[in-house]
Parts: sequence; structure tokens; C-alpha cells
Amino acid sequence: MSQELQGKVAIVTGAGRGIGEQAALKLAAAGAHVVVSDRDGDEAGAVAAALATPGSAHVGDLTADGVCDALVQHAVDTFGRLDIVVNNAGYAWDGPIHKVTDEQFQAMLDIHTVVPFRILRAAAPHLREPAKKERAEGIEVFRKVVNVVSLAGVMGNAGQVAYAAAKGGAVGLTRALAKEWGGHRINVNAVAFGLIETRLTADLPEAARQGLATHIPLGRGATADEAARGIYYLCSPASDYVHGQTLNVSGGLSVGMTG
Repeated sequence: MSQELQGKVAIVTGAGRGIGEQAALKLAAAGAHVVVSDRDGDEAGAVAAALATPGSAHVGDLTADGVCDALVQHAVDTFGRLDIVVNNAGYAWDGPIHKVTDEQFQAMLDIHTVVPFRILRAAAPHLREPAKKERAEGIEVFRKVVNVVSLAGVMGNAGQVAYAAAKGGAVGLTRALAKEWGGHRINVNAVAFGLIETRLTADLPEAARQGLATHIPLGRGATADEAARGIYYLCSPASDYVHGQTLNVSGGLSVGMTG
């Protein structure tokens, strides 16, 4: 991989394993310094140590007060700048609406919608202020925000009302922020995944997995590596004129996640 991200600084949340880990590895392989954010300190540290460039681990529960702000400050204090934010952290807590509790619904909103909002609010001055100076000097430099969503948040899915609502909120956040930050050359996009073979789908019954695969034109779910390629594209110079979009990385699945 070329060093097209040489000197850039990135935050990747939920990067201790799975898609986030693969995204962090790809960004570092292209020359970026990556802050690996995860709740599990051992996993975050192991990923940070494995990066091709000097990286850093930041450990904490992003839904706790002040942790999102601390993450952004850690990135700036450690590497002096911020260029890329990948909001990947999340999990599914599913159930039909008549069984979903207030706690369950709020938990999905917190991790998938509130956390990206808080991180991007904290990141705003570190992304916007350098861009203002560059614009005044007639220099065009692109920075990147990638929010990881889901086909469930774009198209809905039975049994995932809380998860789908939260991911749908992240889609709206993406579109609105793209309109706010476009003039600063901060590309704001989302990537919507279908069936990805990670620990979050490991417990999916085989019959359900096979049934879902019949709706995927490519005939199977994606690996974490394949999913992370979509994230990397939206962080790379190749996507400099891609803005306010939700990129489906789903093997052609277009009907949403099935129940």
C-alpha cells in the first residue's frame, strides 16, 4: 500500500478487534498515525503495537461522561493534530419492539448516535480551524469523517428497532454534518454494512446465515478485512470528491437485513 496518508492522524473507535482493527491496520499501512480506541485495554494495546507506524491506544467506555472528549484530546496531545475520525464502535442488542426496554433502546442510541456526535463535537476545532487557515491561503486539504452504520439503519430490519433507529440517527448526523463541513473540505460520509463475519454475527444461527446469504448476490458475508476496505476508501484521497454519502458494503444486498 502506498504512503498516501503519510503524516495524517486518525482515530478509530472499536478498534480492538474486527472491522475496527482492520481499518486501523490499513490506515497505518498507508502512513497514518492511529489512535486505537477500545474498552478492552489488552486488545487496544495489542493492535496499537502491531501498527506499521507509531500508534497509541486509548482505553475507555465511550458512553461514559467525558471519555469522548478525552479521546480526541489524547490524539491531539500525542500526535499534534487530527485528520481522520472513524466512528466504528458499536454492538447490537436486538428484540421486537414489544420486548425492547427503555434501557435497551437508550443503550443503542448512546453508542451509535450520541457517541459519534460527542466525538465529532470534540474534534470540530481540530478539524475546522486548520481548514480555515488553509482556505485563507488558497490551499485545499481534505480531512475525513467516516461513520459506520448498517443496512438496518438505512432500510430497517425486523427485530432491530433499537439498533436500526440508532444507526438511522447516525445517517442523519452524517448528512447534516456534510452540509456544515463541506466548505472546510472535511469529507463526511458513512459506510453501511450488511452481513459481516465478526464476533457480532458469530452467534447467528447457521440456518439464518444461509437464508440471508441467498439474498446477497455475491453469495456470502464479508470478512472484516473486506469491510474495512470500504472504510479505508472513504479515508483516502480517492474519496476527496465523495461527500455526504452512505456507501453500502453489502455484497449487493439491497433489501435490508432480514429477520
